[in-house]
Amino acid sequence: MGKTNKKKTKQFATMKRMISLKDARLQVNKDQSKKSAKKKKLDPSALKEVEVPKYPSCLFFQYNTQLGPPYHILVDTNFINFSIKAKLDVMQSMMDCLYAKCIPYITDCVMAELEKLGMKYRVALRIAKDPRFERLPCTHKGTYADDCLVQRVTQHKCYIVATVDKDLKRRIRKIPGVPIMYLSNHKYNIERMPDDYGAPRT
Repeated sequence: MGKTNKKKTKQFATMKRMISLKDARLQVNKDQSKKSAKKKKLDPSALKEVEVPKYPSCLFFQYNTQLGPPYHILVDTNFINFSIKAKLDVMQSMMDCLYAKCIPYITDCVMAELEKLGMKYRVALRIAKDPRFERLPCTHKGTYADDCLVQRVTQHKCYIVATVDKDLKRRIRKIPGVPIMYLSNHKYNIERMPDDYGAPRT
């Protein structure tokens, strides 16, 4: 019996289908890229439009004319905690600092943060619920107080921000015309406040 030699065909990798260089679709893409390149080349002598952030009308030489007694003070979470540690009465110390009537404001975010902190900060929460503290409702999502305070201060320049947080201070310093109240040497001090408003020099 003769052996039947079956031809073994070698299997090569199948060739990927490639678009030919003369394809009409490639020509359309080339034309579009040429048009976009032409559009990008602008006249160097033409005037450039640059958006500049508008400064509010209340700022006069970086001094805020909307600030004045009674002062509206936005209170941060840690400010109340540090006041308790320093054994300071919030209302009385604010008035001693600014020599005028002060209205502390607490946002919903700050209240939510104090409630989240639990039993450790129950005294701070009790102080925040004082009827002398005005409540500001929040319409945004989330309960991150720093963003909330920065947003409010940029929209309305009538507030002083009371905080001990370094990151929040750094963010507020970038906003012109917003003073910062902080705690040092067991008393309240104020930063970036015009002398005409009766603020003590520190």
